[in-house]
Amino acid sequence: MDWVLSTLVLGMAIATATTFDDNIYLTLFFSKTNHLFRPRHVIVGELIGFTGLILISLGGFLAGLMIDHAWIGLLGLLPLAMGVNALISRTPDHQEPLPEVRVANPDHLPYRELRSRSLLPTLIDPQTYKVSAVTLANGGNNLAIYIPLFASTSLPRLSLILATCYGAIGLWLWLSYHLTRQPTLAVVMSRYVRRAFPFVLIWLGADIIIENGSYQLVYALLPGF
Repeated sequence: MDWVLSTLVLGMAIATATTFDDNIYLTLFFSKTNHLFRPRHVIVGELIGFTGLILISLGGFLAGLMIDHAWIGLLGLLPLAMGVNALISRTPDHQEPLPEVRVANPDHLPYRELRSRSLLPTLIDPQTYKVSAVTLANGGNNLAIYIPLFASTSLPRLSLILATCYGAIGLWLWLSYHLTRQPTLAVVMSRYVRRAFPFVLIWLGADIIIENGSYQLVYALLPGF
């Protein structure tokens, strides 16, 4: 059962590195709630957006079932290169832009009429998908991490990693909701976690390459070996 502990550690590291930034825009969204834009829109929207990223990344897992893992492991070069690049071209914290957050104007007549006519649940409310859109846009780079990770793992390990990631999303939602009175704290916390992000990427890339024995292919592809 050693794989459980190692997978849990990997899942927590990946979940923290790739989703902790969500605290910034989730806190901003929660701070903008009113009688039409409710906290449930933020919660459901975040879960839908993150699930969209996961579904796209599962294509990597399916590819891993059909392609030799030694070749799949070469995908580990992608997060490895991203980590090295992030260290080289790191942007100063004070220059990093915050994500733009927009919600519908509760006094806007067309939206009020649409909302009043709608009997559908929060799941299909337009406000919900404003949050989902920000989640997908903010998590675009995560695909380069999730796809090689999912492609090189087994179903039990993948299930544990996904459970850990969704647990992290739930924690960020709870944390962001309680940070609405101190939104700058979310930014400060995110900056400290972001500093560890390149090292997590390098670790992940190296782990994928070594776990699948892909380093032997790397040696074979390099001249002189």
